[in-house]
Amino acid sequence: MKTYANLAEFESATGHELGPTDWVEVGQERINLFADATDDHQWIHVDPLRAKDGPFGGTIAHGLLTLSLLPRFMHELYSVEGVKMAINYGFNKARFITPVAVGAKIRASARVEQVTRVGDAVQATLITTIDIDGATKPAAVVESIVRYVG
Repeated sequence: MKTYANLAEFESATGHELGPTDWVEVGQERINLFADATDDHQWIHVDPLRAKDGPFGGTIAHGLLTLSLLPRFMHELYSVEGVKMAINYGFNKARFITPVAVGAKIRASARVEQVTRVGDAVQATLITTIDIDGATKPAAVVESIVRYVG
């Protein structure tokens, strides 16, 4: 994990490569809990018997479940010390490239694309790639924005 001592140090992080994180297994229980939390019970996610004969040969994680693991990954990739708070400011782009099959392991790496001062805060745009163990293409590529208030 990369630790930035303060906002001033983080301001110079443009271009830094971060990661990768540890692998995280995406099991059926996690998928089912996400389905319950979001009321998205589509069979490709929660019905292993039906999904076995479906387009992916088994259940897959929701794309938004993959995206929801971004905070976990960011906490493993880097930290900025001496700040009052961090705010998830949003996303410029999110693409779900390869389905995450039940039981697959995923991890993330990121590049700090841009860091700018915004008043008493520092805002960063990160491009994060979420890889699947053994896959040739990533599960997702996400351009996210985070704001740190000093």
